[in-house]
Parts: sequence; C-alpha cells; structure tokens
Amino acid sequence: MDIHFSAEEERFREAARAWIEANKPSDPPAENDIQGRRAFDLAWQRRMFDAGWAGISWPKEYGGRGAALMEQLIWYEEFARARAHEPSTLFVGLNHGGPTLIACGSPEQKSFHLPRILRGDVVWCQGFSEPGAGSDLGSLSTRAVIDGDDLVVSGQKIWTSFAQIAEFQELLVRTNPDAPKHKGISWVICPMDAKGITIRPIRTMAGHQDFCEVFYDDVRIPRANVVGAIDDGWRVAMSTLSFERGTAFLSEQVRLARMVDELVELARRTPVGGSLPGDERPAPAVGARAIDDDEIARRLAVARAEVEALRSMTYRSVSRVARTGMPSAEASLIRLFFSELQQRVHALAMEILGPSILEWDASEQPAGTGAGRARIRETWVFRWLLSFASTIAAGSKDIQRNIIGDRVLGLPR
Repeated sequence: MDIHFSAEEERFREAARAWIEANKPSDPPAENDIQGRRAFDLAWQRRMFDAGWAGISWPKEYGGRGAALMEQLIWYEEFARARAHEPSTLFVGLNHGGPTLIACGSPEQKSFHLPRILRGDVVWCQGFSEPGAGSDLGSLSTRAVIDGDDLVVSGQKIWTSFAQIAEFQELLVRTNPDAPKHKGISWVICPMDAKGITIRPIRTMAGHQDFCEVFYDDVRIPRANVVGAIDDGWRVAMSTLSFERGTAFLSEQVRLARMVDELVELARRTPVGGSLPGDERPAPAVGARAIDDDEIARRLAVARAEVEALRSMTYRSVSRVARTGMPSAEASLIRLFFSELQQRVHALAMEILGPSILEWDASEQPAGTGAGRARIRETWVFRWLLSFASTIAAGSKDIQRNIIGDRVLGLPR
C-alpha cells in the first residue's frame, strides 16, 4: 500500500473542509418525507454545483470537478467527517446514470442529461431488479419490442428507489429473447411520466417508502433513448455498476466509524439492569452502565478495530487503482466485510439499548422535539432495521462471495 498526501492534496483537503463546513445544510426533512427530501437534495446539489464542487469524480468537460483519485478520497472523507447531508435521492443520477452516459452515451444524450443531473434539476431511479431477477440480473424478463422508432416495454421492476419522485430511469429490458441471457439486453433511458407506467411505493419495516414496484404496460420509449446499442445493455450495465464501488464508498465507512464512536458513548450513559433474554452471561450489577459489562466492552473494542481494518482495506484498494488504473475484485471483499460489520454494529446497539427500546409509548414526545428516548429510537432502531438490507443491496453477500472465490481466490466454479 502506498497512500500518502502531497502538499497540494493537503491544500485541497483544507479547501474542501472549509467549504463544506461553511455551506453544509442543516435540518434535513424526515426520512418519510419523500417530497421534502427531493427538494432539499436538489437545492443542496445546486449549491455544490454553483461553487464548483459537484461531480467530484466527473470529467471537467462534462461539468464535473475532474478530481484525481486521491482528491476524491479526501473529499468523501471530509464530507462524511463534517456530517454533511448526503443527497440520497440523487444517488442514481450522480453515481449510475450520469457516469454511464459519460462512458457510453451519445453526444445528444450527454448534452441533454448530464447538465441536468449535475445541476440538481432532476432525479433518476434504477429499473434493474425484478421479482425473478435480483442478484441474477441476467435473468430479467421485462421485454421491449422494437416498433418503428420506439421500444414498446412490458413487464415489472422492483426495489426501484425513488421512482415516485424521479423524472428519468435507467432501465434494463430484454430486446432479444432468443439470445443468451446476457446478450439480449438493452439499457434505455425511460421518462417516468410515459403513458403506461404505474408506480407503487413499498413500505419497509423501517417505515419509509424509498423503494417502489414499477409496472410497464406497453410503454413507448423512443429508440433514440437506447444507450450503447440494442442488445448491448449488459456491457453498459456493467460500466454502471463499476461506479457504485468506487471511492464514494469511503464516506459510508467514515460514517460507520463515527457510529461506533457514538455507540461507545451510548454505552457509557446507558444503564443495564440485568441480562437480556437468552443471555447466559452473569448480569451486571443493577444500575451499572452497559460499557461496564466486559462482553459489551470487548465487542465495542472489536468493532472499533474492524472499522479501522476496513479503512485500511479501502486505502489499499485505492492505492492499487492509483498504480494500475484498473479496479480490482478486492472491492467485493470490502463490500462484503462492510455489509456484515454494519449489521454487527447495529445488532450490538440493540443489545446495549435492550428490548424495551422497541416498545412504543403513546405519551412520548415526537423525536423531532428533542425527546431523548424517542430520538434514540428514531436513530438507532431505524438504523438497525435498515441494516438488514445491507447484505442484499448492491450485490448480495452470496454474489460477493462467488466473485471473491472466482476472481480473488481462483477457486473452481
């Protein structure tokens, strides 16, 4: 590993840190206010764009910052350390749709869509997963029939984040049902106001409705919206997915490290009155703090060590990319370790808080008023419920293990 920061990179860090601290927005809307989040995210993105900080990894010719790899790493670290708001509703456009158009789009597609994405004018969503094709994306069955200058799309997508507030969708459709499953797919820009589209939000167990089902009933999409070529969508899609596991992932790791520190502080002020159900360890004395329990303290120390190990793994991967210019299958190691560590940290939080944190008391003040217990529930229980998806999203843990076995360990298929 060869990670060091030059004097110029340290100046970049100082400039990034100063701008983020001076400009980061406060008081974002609640997670369940999807329209409020959209407006908040678009305004924050426009502020970054006007100041020249939007599209940190996008090439300058497409309006981005054109930052070098180390500068990208610095930006994401500082962004997370400052607790700056992550414009999550814009993730697909900024990290999937836009970069894919940069790599594979036509000049007309680039000139129309890229400025709108980067300025914060539009929201994009992703139409990849289907009820029968999630981790095995090549098995998708949503079909597009060529009819003159249009594609006529029929089928269903699921787990489409922010479909209900999006103007455009990156959509994978099967255009050649007779070709091998990875050869007959096309990548299409789908306008979400097209006739024949039905959107049904999905309420998760965490209570929000970011995910949606999307149904297509003979939806007509101009053939000019195909990115790449007809039946070339798998190659285009792989260029999309490669952006998802870049340096931007470092900000999630910095947030996880901060979360472990918050958990240590929570354990210092949370009393423990006895063992949890099914716990065979001796109960701490009544009134003792959670951190006084040796097993809890040990697991907190392990979590702290593991987030540092994760950061070192990421730095090693970034160093390799900086030297070779090529991404590595090691990204799957990092993704797998991060997703399972995230679940362990949140499970530990629930053990520290105890099962009573799940009880609802109608007399409690809303979390937004600063009520302690309600705020803890909103923060930690919400995060815990969300963490169940971390080993599924962006490539399930089983898919990641297959990639590691094949490309890192060289195991037979």
